Amino acid sequence: MTLEAPRPTVDTVAGDAADGAALVTVYAPAHEVDVARTMGVHSRGTGDPTCRSTPEGFWRTVRTPEGAATLLMRQRQHGIEARAWGPGAHWAIDRVPALLGADDDWSGLTLHTHPALAEVRRRNPGMRLSRSGLVMEALVPAIIEQKVTTLEAHRAWYRLIRIYGEVAPGPAPAGMHVAPSAETWRGVPSWQWHRAGVDPRRSRTVVSACQLATALERAATADAETAATRLQTLPGIGRWTAAETTQRSHADPDAVSVGDYHLAAHVGYALTGSPVDDDGMLELLEPWRGHRQRVVRLILASGFAKPRHGPRMTIQDHRGH
Repeated sequence: MTLEAPRPTVDTVAGDAADGAALVTVYAPAHEVDVARTMGVHSRGTGDPTCRSTPEGFWRTVRTPEGAATLLMRQRQHGIEARAWGPGAHWAIDRVPALLGADDDWSGLTLHTHPALAEVRRRNPGMRLSRSGLVMEALVPAIIEQKVTTLEAHRAWYRLIRIYGEVAPGPAPAGMHVAPSAETWRGVPSWQWHRAGVDPRRSRTVVSACQLATALERAATADAETAATRLQTLPGIGRWTAAETTQRSHADPDAVSVGDYHLAAHVGYALTGSPVDDDGMLELLEPWRGHRQRVVRLILASGFAKPRHGPRMTIQDHRGH
């Protein structure tokens, strides 16, 4: 399938994006793109200071190699309009197609053996796998999420971003911040990690990773499997953390978060009506090797909730509510 190239334009406001004006592009893909479904994976809960969904569109802050940027993406009749502000605006605008799944090819995924999943895909044709191209952006929050509840991890993330991140450039919604640089993460004192609820093991892992940030960011140019292997050579980074990272940095279509507290049981219930462990989950997903993350995303997008006792997945349609 041929994808139309993005049509970049410059906002008529005078000046440079770093001075407050916006850079603008309209991305007109040949396939359907649902911005909210595609970008949701980058948001760490509804209170994440780096992501926000408003009536204006989906807001995202990003620390690019060229500096901080704020990105706003919104659906338009003839494509997706993206606006960016800040020193990293050009970098952010250039990568809008990848961020919205331009390289994400679902054509090889066969779902005829599972009609429920096929129906989820039919109802969500615009859900794409998003590639940020930024390893550290995905790695640090994944480390913070290790071995704790989602609520604990999100509270820690929000607190640290608000203290050590910088205010988002441009007209971002109030309270939005850009995640700290690797240098800033390295300087967070132990007592602030403690106040945020991050234990010494996880904070040491973040600091150690940030000491190698330049080398780790180069992994963004490697394939996802190579990047995951490199990540797992670092102390404190295992299979789960590597998968959670490459799912976002590389749009890895096959990365499965083995070791997740809930995922295996959720997949098991959805596909068979019974809970399974990690080995059982991998066995169930094996027929879709190469597309296992896509299948997981379909399950998570289905509206199916893990029951205490019950049948396999039935599709719930909440679009009319």
